[in-house]
Amino acid sequence: MKRLDHIEMFYNFAFINDEVKREVRRAIFKAIAIPGYQVPFGSREMPFARGWGTGGIQITLSIITPTDVLKVIDQGSDESVNAENIKRFVARVSPGIGITTDTTQATIIQTRHRIPEEPMRSDQILVLQVPYPEALREVEPSEVETRRMHAEGDYGRMWLYLYEDIVRFGEVRISYRYPVRVNEHYIMDPSPIPRWDVPKLNMAESLFLFGAGREKRIYAVPPFTRVEPLTFEDHPFRIENFNGAKCKLCGSFDTYLNEIIMTEAGERIFLCSDTSYCKKRRKQLGV
Repeated sequence: MKRLDHIEMFYNFAFINDEVKREVRRAIFKAIAIPGYQVPFGSREMPFARGWGTGGIQITLSIITPTDVLKVIDQGSDESVNAENIKRFVARVSPGIGITTDTTQATIIQTRHRIPEEPMRSDQILVLQVPYPEALREVEPSEVETRRMHAEGDYGRMWLYLYEDIVRFGEVRISYRYPVRVNEHYIMDPSPIPRWDVPKLNMAESLFLFGAGREKRIYAVPPFTRVEPLTFEDHPFRIENFNGAKCKLCGSFDTYLNEIIMTEAGERIFLCSDTSYCKKRRKQLGV
């Protein structure tokens, strides 16, 4: 972990002005009070291109303090272009914060498309970047109508959508953004995380915050909240099956794996998606 101090400031701490921070924090408080409910907020322009997680960045910049330790991952990786640029930006505009790649050291983790393999604690916050916050968009294009459906708990069309998958393919073939029901009420889009990560949301100790900058929505899953994937009794929810494959580097067989095709040799190998977990496991095993 490293800390960046003594940087000359020409702007507010954490870049965003205090009025915007208060607005985002109020939206966060409301989202925590109503788990799974999408709270509108005035999303601002950020010095990042659309699609780089501006919603998640605004949440992180609104809650971070000089005593926090930040970790940023992109699809499990600490070294991707997205993760490195976000870390560099947040560290520059927030002097005093710590930067780490170790999940256990971080107080705030901003992520795109993954939840860390190591269980998170009650003193940690996971901020997820969300491109499409509306779980019902696949079955209803109208924003007004989806608001009504959520308010009335009218989710028949979503159940029909899942049932049609079973009729056609014998199972629900949604590989990511698998719809979940939060606190036995709202159906929520968990962001484009794989099915492997969906069970980690249920009764977790940490706070999960979801930010969609383009869609101007914030929603949350508070600690110890019931989060259940939509499923039928005769077709239970299942996570990805890697058929006994294990990580080429650390040998792990009980983590989410990325398949890599070695073009020169024609060999297929698997690597841990969570690079921090993989490095820590290799160090423990001495490999």
